[in-house]
Amino acid sequence: MRTLRLGDFGTDVMELQATLLKTNYDPGPVDGIFGQRMARAVMRVQRNYGLVPDGVVGAATYRALERYLLGYDAYTVRRGDTFYSIARRYYTTPALIAAANPGVNPNTLQIGQRITAPYGFNVVDTNIKYTYDILARDIQGLRARYPFLETGSAGKSLLGRDLTYLRLGTGERQVFYNGVHHALEWITAPLLMKFIEEFSKAYALGTTLSRGYNPRELWRGSSIYILPMVNPDGADLVLNGLRADNPEYQNLLRWNNGSADFSAVWQANNRGVDLNHNYNAAWQSSKDAEAAYGVTGPGPTRYSGTAPESEPEARAVAEFTRSRDFRLVIAYHSQGRVIYWNFMDMAPPEGKTIGEAFAAATGYTLDQTSGIASYAGYKDWFIQRYRRPGYTFEVGLGRNPVPLAQFDRIYRENLEAMLLAAVI
Repeated sequence: MRTLRLGDFGTDVMELQATLLKTNYDPGPVDGIFGQRMARAVMRVQRNYGLVPDGVVGAATYRALERYLLGYDAYTVRRGDTFYSIARRYYTTPALIAAANPGVNPNTLQIGQRITAPYGFNVVDTNIKYTYDILARDIQGLRARYPFLETGSAGKSLLGRDLTYLRLGTGERQVFYNGVHHALEWITAPLLMKFIEEFSKAYALGTTLSRGYNPRELWRGSSIYILPMVNPDGADLVLNGLRADNPEYQNLLRWNNGSADFSAVWQANNRGVDLNHNYNAAWQSSKDAEAAYGVTGPGPTRYSGTAPESEPEARAVAEFTRSRDFRLVIAYHSQGRVIYWNFMDMAPPEGKTIGEAFAAATGYTLDQTSGIASYAGYKDWFIQRYRRPGYTFEVGLGRNPVPLAQFDRIYRENLEAMLLAAVI
């Protein structure tokens, strides 16, 4: 992380503000602007950790704050400690400490023994612009707090970022959810990550989720695979801007009509290819339709690439799908509060029935796509290849990027559907 000080701004400032807020250091509004109130909060942290209280977040202050960013601490057992006493110190519960330390017997704790101590707050922040770096840190935090989570890499983006997936459950019924095919639609990553965290916590505690779904039962019967961010490079362009060291720097400026501002228009990956037009499902129809939409080559949206799966991100998602036996898939997008369920009348008869159940759970409209949006998408390819149910969920309303103010409603609308998809 870069050194942060008064007057700085950006997604890293916003993440730090959210962390300070949930640890009761009161940085002021979570707006990505390093103001006087945040500087005072940082100084309070520095005093508490014996650091020079200069209000500048450098390496030493980051080290002090890292445990809060990750949501857990590496704790050294002291004389007289129990899971209960440690839980009180971290504002958590003995059950969650036990979940984070599956090989540790709480009745035989040894002085000097190192354990993972989760904090009592959530890892995943849903009030911040959600970058790849934040995603990677949250995955690290969730893995430490819930070591029963399986993670892996489906591949890498053009710029070498891991396309990380997580797996909930060990059952034979396999389903797959993914988000952020489109860069502006980064809000779908925290949606999926919050689901992972809430599911994991309920599984650890033996509690239920929306309408009585039991995560422990789901865990035994299903395997929910989730790839939260298909297009990390594009999301980084939207949220952090174009960096001088980007290998496509000049091309990206040209593809973006000479503008260095990608925050309101960019859906593509780092090569100007729309990943949801890069799958082998009527791909040529998508290519042929580009001219009618004013698409003449790489750019913010609609460009299908030079061939199906020309882009490593789309190819990785397709390979990941081919390597497993998914009963159904959901690709999360934004906007419109609509669910698309068919592709060229290839969906199986149950595709519409399941779609109607999803529509009832979310309150969204069940519909079919038209125009260039009808071709070469991920759910199109899945339906065509496997003749199984595939869906595009469009969450939120208004223009992309959908405002964070809508997040809580989006999550409430989709929680039941994500649980239902694993059992229907």
